[in-house]
Amino acid sequence: MSITFSNELVELLTKKDTVKVIATTDALGTPHVVVKDSLQLNESNQLIYFELLESSQTNKNLVHSIWFNRPVAVALIGSGGESYQIKGKPVKAIVSGLLFRDYYIKIREQLGDVDLAAVWVIEPFEVIDQRFDTRSQEEAIRHPYFKHLDRLAK
Repeated sequence: MSITFSNELVELLTKKDTVKVIATTDALGTPHVVVKDSLQLNESNQLIYFELLESSQTNKNLVHSIWFNRPVAVALIGSGGESYQIKGKPVKAIVSGLLFRDYYIKIREQLGDVDLAAVWVIEPFEVIDQRFDTRSQEEAIRHPYFKHLDRLAK
């Protein structure tokens, strides 16, 4: 299933000051959440994540996710208050070949003398606008009676 990203979300993914966070789980379901600036979007509307460390917990968890069909989540927070969560499933780890070489050259141009362990491809299946205004409006529609009594007295 292909997700179409809004222009705002695409722009948010490309901005240097956007905070990008990926949440994975290990084999026991223990969450692991880290900031990863290397998250981006490819031409097929898939998330691309560059893993620089072969033995990182994120890399291990992504391997587990692809083996056992477990989802991951990505959070994006912009400097202007934008906030999105993208849920997806890892579908491929690129570790060799021409595409890997192209990404390897690109990441070394950006970061200098670094390794590239894998290029992870994550297929998004849900995008959630996490801004407070948006969430509170959605919750008010879904749960109109979930209010503190002091707010109902007005």
